[in-house]
Amino acid sequence: MRSVIIALLALGLVGDVTGQAQTGSVRVEVVTGTSEPVAAADVVAEGVTYQTDELGIAVLDVPAGVVQVTVVREGFVPITLSIDVVVGREQRVSVELAQAPTVEEEVTVVASTRTERRIEDQPMRVEVLNREEVEEKMLMTPGDIGMLLNETGGLRVQTTSPSLGASSVRIQGMRGRYTRFLSDGLPVFGSQPSGIGLLQIPPMDLHQVEVVKGVASAFYGAGALGGVVNLLSRRPGDEPEREVLVNQTTRGGTDGLLWLSTPLSDRWGLTFLGGGHVQDQTDVDGDGWSDLAHYERGVVRPRLFWDDGQGQSFFLTVGTTVENRNGGTQPGAVLPATGVPYPKALETRRFDVGMLWQMLAARRYVVTARATTARQWHEHQFGEVREQDRHGTDFAEVTLRGSTGRHTWVGGLAVERDTYDPTDLPHFAYRYTTPGVFVQDDIDIRPWLALSASGRLDHHSEYGTFFSPRVSALLRSDGWSTRLSTGSGFFGPSVLTEETEAAGLTRLQVNAPLQAERGRSVSIDVTRTQGPFSYTATFFGSRIAHPIKIDRPTYTLQNLIEPTTNRGVELLGLFRRSPFALTASYTYVQSRETEGGVTSDVELTPRHSVGLVGMWENEDGRVGVEWYHTGRQRLEDNPYRGTSEPYNIVGVLIERRVGPLRLFINGENLTDTRQTRWDDPFLRPDRAADGRWTVDAWAPLDGRVINGGVRVGF
Repeated sequence: MRSVIIALLALGLVGDVTGQAQTGSVRVEVVTGTSEPVAAADVVAEGVTYQTDELGIAVLDVPAGVVQVTVVREGFVPITLSIDVVVGREQRVSVELAQAPTVEEEVTVVASTRTERRIEDQPMRVEVLNREEVEEKMLMTPGDIGMLLNETGGLRVQTTSPSLGASSVRIQGMRGRYTRFLSDGLPVFGSQPSGIGLLQIPPMDLHQVEVVKGVASAFYGAGALGGVVNLLSRRPGDEPEREVLVNQTTRGGTDGLLWLSTPLSDRWGLTFLGGGHVQDQTDVDGDGWSDLAHYERGVVRPRLFWDDGQGQSFFLTVGTTVENRNGGTQPGAVLPATGVPYPKALETRRFDVGMLWQMLAARRYVVTARATTARQWHEHQFGEVREQDRHGTDFAEVTLRGSTGRHTWVGGLAVERDTYDPTDLPHFAYRYTTPGVFVQDDIDIRPWLALSASGRLDHHSEYGTFFSPRVSALLRSDGWSTRLSTGSGFFGPSVLTEETEAAGLTRLQVNAPLQAERGRSVSIDVTRTQGPFSYTATFFGSRIAHPIKIDRPTYTLQNLIEPTTNRGVELLGLFRRSPFALTASYTYVQSRETEGGVTSDVELTPRHSVGLVGMWENEDGRVGVEWYHTGRQRLEDNPYRGTSEPYNIVGVLIERRVGPLRLFINGENLTDTRQTRWDDPFLRPDRAADGRWTVDAWAPLDGRVINGGVRVGF
């Protein structure tokens, strides 16, 4: 792990010192908190690595001026300091290393903030789900990442179309359309992924997931008003790897996945993911309506990697998804109100290509180029109505990164084109082109203080020019770290919302031109680490001006006059001491909107959410227990009730290694919590203005589900 840290540091600090005529000497003495010398510690300065002797001393010959020096030793927390080197004089510096706490993991934020720094050194808070957490959720739902995200503090996967199972991800109460999804920093899922998109991403080939909460337009433009979820892929190792997973559920779901990884040479590597997924159309409560939609899906994604070991690398990803999905009334059933069937269906065809190229320039700078093209075709059926559409996303970006003294800076140019062509409703079509320029500067002012400032200027072809700034600060002291962050941004609205995903566009009315939505957010989080314990408290708030909203009684899309506001707190506690891990979380969100002079909570946004997860794990298997509580939610356009009931979900996961096999069984929602167990029917007595025959889903519809299967690595 130490060598990885050194390589990353060298990448950002490489410099040509041979041509420097004026140099100085720095004598670095590295000690522990008890003044014991630390031998064999790596001291990195100007791209050169020195090592301390048995007395903990290393002598550096470096150029005059401000020089960043980083000290790394396994078992200790790395530390970076700035030294003002004077020509011809030896300066003495004493560095005290703190023991690395048990809970700390060496995690590098790869793409969400562009500077590729350790998560502990990021002024802006980035939450990372590592490979172990990804694997745990993969065993629960191998076919999609919905479970992975829904059980992350501050995130809520909200069902948008219960008839077909579509969903969106709300970050800290913000609507799902504001969440930007990336894969290895690339928008391969489009700029506004549909609600079905989450259910078509298998987690098997993910290495880690990065989450940035709050307005992130300064990094990724118009599509990141609520935050960013970046899915990072597994890279090929030195030896071939092969893994097969087969899964079956008690509700008629079947998953088969294959992941391959192989080095093609010293520089080239290849990974491959292939998946087949089937779900039976299931009516759990016997009312004739499908609580689980039928689908048949195939996913293929090869990835190609190249690295010359000298700072130049190339990455190529290609993906395709084919799915047919059916819901609505069960085969042979009819709606009680009409006496006729009401089928719902969605056919999806998606193809994408993305690439990332990186190189060192002049031994001091890192040049990065990214590009993506993605195409998606849909055919919807809403009862008697059929709608066809095509989505397109084209993206290109070039950045230059370098380090100067205390500064690590990034500048770049980007352009994105987002197109939507509803074949049957051409008046809703759009073609947005948004070029932008951005800069970012991370400044290590003191070992205990770091700042990050970024700004982006975008010109939206429909809504004009927008400037999006973001400023973050990190303060550290004796096991405490505090982050403050604030930023603003914009969102180019369209007719694609959570409501139109469920009901279609045929009945939609737009009586006035839409305005761009403007948002700003602020957050303060405090973290304390003590041995195997870690505690974090985050206070957040956001405000969206001119939010677009569908008036459900008339099915009209419009900008609200008053802003939408979100404020709340997240509490997170971790305990990790092998082989045990315990996570406790609590989220309070007050999301408010004003419509027609009346202020109320945003629908389907619980104020209180609680989670408790315990895990025992070693190389032979794992046992996990989880409990989640969801509080009351305001309901909209529901003829039976205006507020939901609170509910609890309990799950148990067991995995056991047997020779080359890893057998697993997972019990999800063991309390059999279902929305239809309460006193309100799921079917409406009459048809809503948008054409729907169901109320919104505010609790699980499938109830208790047991799944199990086998993983084989060979």
